[in-house]
Amino acid sequence: MTLSTNRRRFLQSGAAIGASLAMPGILRAQEARELVIVSFAGQLQEPHQWLAQRMQERHPGLTIRLVPSESQDVVAQLKAAQGYSPYDAMPNGEPPHLIAIREQYIQRLDPAAVPNVANVVPAFLEKSQGYGVPVSYSLIGIAYNSDLVKTPPKTWQDLWSPEHGGQIGIPRASSNLGLGFLVAAAKAHGGSESDLAPGWTKLQELKPQVGRSPTQLLQMLEREEIVMAPIWNNDAAGAAEKGLPLAFVKPENGPIAVISFMSAIAKTRYPELVNEWMNDLLSPEYQAMAAGAPYFFGPTVQGVAVPEAARAYNPASPEEVAALQTVDWSVIAPQRGAIVEEFDRLFAS
Repeated sequence: MTLSTNRRRFLQSGAAIGASLAMPGILRAQEARELVIVSFAGQLQEPHQWLAQRMQERHPGLTIRLVPSESQDVVAQLKAAQGYSPYDAMPNGEPPHLIAIREQYIQRLDPAAVPNVANVVPAFLEKSQGYGVPVSYSLIGIAYNSDLVKTPPKTWQDLWSPEHGGQIGIPRASSNLGLGFLVAAAKAHGGSESDLAPGWTKLQELKPQVGRSPTQLLQMLEREEIVMAPIWNNDAAGAAEKGLPLAFVKPENGPIAVISFMSAIAKTRYPELVNEWMNDLLSPEYQAMAAGAPYFFGPTVQGVAVPEAARAYNPASPEEVAALQTVDWSVIAPQRGAIVEEFDRLFAS
């Protein structure tokens, strides 16, 4: 055996030993991962915090950072990013979800990688258009001052009861609440997203008082300036919990459900972890917890037992889920500017 051969073998064995000594450090580096999820602000982030803790426990070295951020800020950063995205997943309501699909900064869903998607209500899954998963929804129903209204409304048409003339509040059409209510009014009187004329006519018949936000509508109800108004279930529940004489009705002819999706960002660094995150969001445990007080997120998964405290605000049976209405935002969104302009023309104070 030559000297050069011995030297070569020595160097090879030394390299192998060095690699084996370095391996624990390499593994630690691989395990030290950060998943960045765009989330909600304040109390509404708590369900995501609960889920993040559980997922971190399953993956030593994983940190999940929840970033409360306005969607426009996130989108601007996504578009400016070179290489991997600064975020891995994000929630979107229906109108922004359509934009995200069109502009391709979210990924198409692989159902095989998110098996819990098989349990999602089919009508909600269809709304995703193959991108992300429908995680929750908020309802537009009717809130009323229970000190002033002795016969609770049952349907959308009850807002037009003569005894409440001039005492109904409505939201401005610049918000999803206002747009959703306009669609509900149109559908309740023979119209649709593509035929809003019946809705406009019926809104004028109300001689309504306009609230610029859900908070303002709730204040108007509290001050007895109005007796009823379309409102989000989450906002109604929060006001009632504070002791306001407020009750919420899910109209028998269908409250409006506005769905929120969670989607993988197109340039995520960790697609497998994002799929796991989305799968956990669709677990019965997460869905039931998020549906309860104080969050009242509508469950999108079939067979989830809605907690008792939430049943006044969320559908609690398959029949109630089947009665939900949705909005075809692909029709409404392109009209948004014209709708707001028409609303302000008709209801300028």
